[in-house]
Amino acid sequence: MECITASSVIRNSTVYRNGEVVFTTGAGAPAEFLLSVYQFLNLQYPKFYKMDSLSRLGWIASEVLLGEGWDRAAYKPEEVAIVLANASSSLDTDYKYIATTKDIPSPSVFVYTLPNIVMGEICIRNNFKGENAFFLSESFDAGLIWQYVSLLLGGGIARACIAGWVELLGEDYTAALFLVEQNSSSGAPIFSPENMNRIFNASTTGHAD
Repeated sequence: MECITASSVIRNSTVYRNGEVVFTTGAGAPAEFLLSVYQFLNLQYPKFYKMDSLSRLGWIASEVLLGEGWDRAAYKPEEVAIVLANASSSLDTDYKYIATTKDIPSPSVFVYTLPNIVMGEICIRNNFKGENAFFLSESFDAGLIWQYVSLLLGGGIARACIAGWVELLGEDYTAALFLVEQNSSSGAPIFSPENMNRIFNASTTGHAD
């Protein structure tokens, strides 16, 4: 049985792990907020400063997700998959790249003009080499994610999966990631669209799972 063994949510200048507030601050631009989270968590990863905002958002959400209690040694690199989705693709960075073409096009910005780059950043950080898929949908579609991840784990293509939503455009951003495993700890919620939606839509206080 697949279960959600951990979750992380980032929205409204607040970071949650398993429904508990990890970090919160006053309202601010996404770039400032994400840098504040990075510094608060005392992360040491110089490549973070080269990432676009979408990649920073997803990368930090994955760091929070995997930060405590996950036994990565239990999996081979090719046994961990990543399945993400959003509504705006890489438009936030696309707009910034177009702006640079008025002068000199920026190669360092251009390399982030694909939404799946955020998965690449997470894979590089963690040496994941499993299945990757990135979907576009108008809103968070838990059913779509559940169906695809269930196929991966049920078919033996992967043994664990980081799945969820990473959306950023302008000042608006939301990340919600779920660690899905077949051999779960006791008490972990079943991996289902209903439980993903419950965590995604959880209030700003209390446990989401």
